[in-house]
Amino acid sequence: MTSADVHPSERGDTARRLLDSAETLSYDPVREVDWETPLDKDFHGASPEWSTLYGTSYWAELTPAQHKELTRQEAASVASTGIWFEMILQQMVLRDFYAKDPTDPAFQWALTEIADECRHSIMFARGAEKLGAPPYRPRKLAVELGRVFKATAGGEAAYAAILVAEEVLDVMQRDWMRDERVVPFVRTINNIHVVEESRHMKFAREETRERLEGAGRLRRQYNALVVSIASYFIVSSMVNPAVYANAGLDMRRAVREAKANEHHKSMMRTSCAGLMEFLASCGLLTRAATVFYKRANLI
Repeated sequence: MTSADVHPSERGDTARRLLDSAETLSYDPVREVDWETPLDKDFHGASPEWSTLYGTSYWAELTPAQHKELTRQEAASVASTGIWFEMILQQMVLRDFYAKDPTDPAFQWALTEIADECRHSIMFARGAEKLGAPPYRPRKLAVELGRVFKATAGGEAAYAAILVAEEVLDVMQRDWMRDERVVPFVRTINNIHVVEESRHMKFAREETRERLEGAGRLRRQYNALVVSIASYFIVSSMVNPAVYANAGLDMRRAVREAKANEHHKSMMRTSCAGLMEFLASCGLLTRAATVFYKRANLI
């Protein structure tokens, strides 16, 4: 099913509402974010409860200054992963709307979303740099699989994967943007992203539902598995192991304790409960897909 096949009037109405929202409530990170004030190292980069080591014996041994440096490195890694996926997202959306009717509100919304993602990627890049972090990139396998995914994924597989990436990041950032322990410029970045991504998530949910209308069992099974594998690589790439070394920690021990950290796994599962319910309602939470969501601690 192509995007032209799905309820054009309803789809157009949604796109027009999103365009109106973007016109009245969008931000320019260049002006909104305080890029000039030097980094205050008395603040965290993210809510400490979201650190991959929070609640472990290693965390208990660290000083408050080390806690803050670790969360700054982790926040920078999450931002870098966000950039990587936003570049995948942009290419999938561009392919989807290639050579389609430019007067269609959905076409115009797609370009608006891409423009948002370009601004977000630049904002994340500047934010990571200000946090004092080096460039963090996903492991080579994830990069190469992403290269294939962005070139081949379409329809519900593309939009459901977009939704997973956006919703996982959204839940974290809603906590971070309200947390006065987090450095103010990061809170502003998170607020901008949460506000603007809420529109993107609405579009992705509706596109996923509509593309699946009339889909048979085999198609749902296949796309459910594709989306779950993509989700596993996105989520497992969020915190690069190098963050521990760059925070001055023993990387091997930190990686070992982070992998066994039940607190962090519980945070991820709880935050993704609504997302998993949505995927289940669309027939995209199959037995095979559940294996990868469990590996990613999303269920």
